[in-house]
Amino acid sequence: MATNYQFLTVERNGGVERVTLNRPDVRNAFNEHVIAELAAWARRAHADPPRVVVLAGAGKVFSAGADAAWMAKMAEYSREDNVADARAGAEMFLAINTVPAVVVGRIHGAALGGGAGLAAVCDIVVTDTDAIFGFTETKLGILPAMISPFVLQKIGAGAARDLFLTGRRFTAAKAREIGLVHEVVAAADLDATTDRYVSEALTASPTAVARAKSLIQHVVGKPPADVIDITADAIASQRVSPDGQEGLKAFLQKRAPNWTAIQ
Repeated sequence: MATNYQFLTVERNGGVERVTLNRPDVRNAFNEHVIAELAAWARRAHADPPRVVVLAGAGKVFSAGADAAWMAKMAEYSREDNVADARAGAEMFLAINTVPAVVVGRIHGAALGGGAGLAAVCDIVVTDTDAIFGFTETKLGILPAMISPFVLQKIGAGAARDLFLTGRRFTAAKAREIGLVHEVVAAADLDATTDRYVSEALTASPTAVARAKSLIQHVVGKPPADVIDITADAIASQRVSPDGQEGLKAFLQKRAPNWTAIQ
């Protein structure tokens, strides 16, 4: 199934959906239309989830952040206009962050500002050795506000104090060190490494993936004693679910579970 947007290319093949930012002439920069299309795609992915999403960018870089023409328009916005615009962006990041599937970021070239925010809402991020990252908003006199909840979950307050406040750019190796990305490979190996993660994700139960992803959000940052009821209920519900029962039977019978045959 293929769906065409103005600024995205979205194609689903079986259980894998590939979503590509498609504004290479402006280095896949964000504007209000890109945000609206990403939000619309994420809503559809919630309603009809794939098993794995690969989020990528066309051209030389993944995403260079905000579009200059959009920023020029923002300079004329009222405070109320700015609040509405920012809420739309924040809701888009939240919608992607909570897609009930494994979201793999394939990042090359650069991921700056909102592009780095997209890396933060991916479950797994693969990047090339030469890629550059940055939460560059303070260099422009603004803030990485919309992306901050997701970035802080990934990199923690210590790294954010450095990178948010200075707005400095940093290497792929640094991004891996702080937990923003998971694997750094040569550019020639980027697709093969991404595909390896896709193949691995397809061996996991779709319902277990969705529930595990939700569980992280409910448990992260809370004392273990405060989430006993949440964790006990989560595992009990999954154990008695069709996938839980199938997984147990497959393990005992030394065979692959049935979801591995559905790609």
